[in-house]
Parts: sequence; structure tokens; C-alpha cells
Amino acid sequence: MPTQTTGRITFANWEERPVGGEGAGPRLAHASVTNSFSGGIEAPDTTCEYSLVYTSEKTGAFTGLELLTGRLDGRAGTFVLEQRGSFDPDGTVRCTFDVVPGSGTGELAGLTGSGSYAYRPGEPSFPYDFSYQVG
Repeated sequence: MPTQTTGRITFANWEERPVGGEGAGPRLAHASVTNSFSGGIEAPDTTCEYSLVYTSEKTGAFTGLELLTGRLDGRAGTFVLEQRGSFDPDGTVRCTFDVVPGSGTGELAGLTGSGSYAYRPGEPSFPYDFSYQVG
């Protein structure tokens, strides 16, 4: 039976650069991001790489991979999350994520799981939910 855990994510750094498309059409960008997870997941300095598509000036979608090193409900190790999401005209970001199979190390070897978050503009941090199994 999966274990449920929750916590908060804080953006620590966001560096974005355009990679294709101009004007009124869709455009692509790449973002290198550092986040900090607290709560059930304790990972103070993650590494995350996003590919983004802007379908308008304020809307679009993204995919990304995030490397987390720290603790999950007290178990030490590293794992990677594969993320998929969208952003709305008001700046709200919605994301779902899954553990990349085989990416768990240490006490997190064999980790599987999925979760989600929603970010609303102006929040210094935002909540996540995560359901997982180890082993």
C-alpha cells in the first residue's frame, strides 16, 4: 500500500533562455532551476532542467527532470522526478510528476511514486502531494 506524504517547495533559482520560435507563434525555452523541498521530502538543493513551450505570451506547457538528494520520510538517498505541467494566463502552474524507474539510491532503492503540485503567483512556497512505495 502506498505511503502518502506532503510538504512545500520553494523556488531558489530560475534561469531561462529562448531556444526557438519568435513572434506570435509558439516558442521554445529551456530553464535551469534550483528548488528546495521540505516536509516529507527533505531536499534542500535540487537540480532541475525544464523544456518549455509558450503557446502565447502567458500560457504553455513544460516537461522536466529533477534530481533530488536528501531524505524521504527519514530515508536517505537520491531519486529523479519526471515532471509534466502547464501554466495559465494568471500565472498558475499545475504539475504532475513520477519517480523515474530505477533512479532511487541508498535507502530509496526501488522507489516508485507519483505526485502533484500547483503554484499560484506571489506564493513564496507551495504545497506538494506525493504517494510512494520503497523496495
